[in-house]
Amino acid sequence: MTNIVTMIPVRMASTRLPNKPLLDINGKSLLQRVYENVKKTVPGDVFVAAGDRVIVEACEKFGAKAVLTDPALPSGTDRIAAALKEIDPEGKYDIVVNFQGDAVNVNPAVNNELIAMIERTGCDIATVGMLFDKAGDVKVPSNVKIVMGLREGEDEGRCLYFSRAEVPFIRNPESCKNQDFYHHIGIYVYRAESLKRFVDLPVGVLEGREGLEQLRALEDGMYIRAKLVSELTLDKNAPADIDTEEDLEEARKWIK
Repeated sequence: MTNIVTMIPVRMASTRLPNKPLLDINGKSLLQRVYENVKKTVPGDVFVAAGDRVIVEACEKFGAKAVLTDPALPSGTDRIAAALKEIDPEGKYDIVVNFQGDAVNVNPAVNNELIAMIERTGCDIATVGMLFDKAGDVKVPSNVKIVMGLREGEDEGRCLYFSRAEVPFIRNPESCKNQDFYHHIGIYVYRAESLKRFVDLPVGVLEGREGLEQLRALEDGMYIRAKLVSELTLDKNAPADIDTEEDLEEARKWIK
């Protein structure tokens, strides 16, 4: 039987939305909403990887398990790895889900597809992609592209590269059957051993160039696989994450 744990990395240091994890959404904090969504949807244990003691104290009040981690850790990936080391020194967990603490509108069920993909293929890391709706969005550097060689009818495959550039280039549009571009969505599920290996690696050359940490894994020969999904959110008219005051107000409209 596969042992699964979901880690929700959370810290208070949000510049655009101060105290974001503990902001109220119709009687419950953003963090509590996310935790409860995950708890009822994804199998296995759920922990909050907290960067601040106030988050641990908030978790205790609504019954969530939390692990206090170093607030100076450079990324959410480092935070969940540190929390995993704390709670699982004997290595009982096989798969680690990384679920963002502000992703209140992301359907946690997508992680179940990624868990199944890891179990089926043995990949190190599973992630998510979507087709670009608008051609112009492909040119935007903040919209990260996945390079995969998918054939007709395939909805998952090995990730060959990730880039902020418009890749792969289409040399002969008239004869090229697959002209799709895949938008990378930063949702990750790891084999536990692969997560430990990843955070121990030095920053990669390509990672430093593109500013994308997943390239560190590819440079080291790790197997990343992506699943294409058509729907990601619980409410398709609301933002997936809470980044601004406007996002928060939208969440308060649809979450009851």
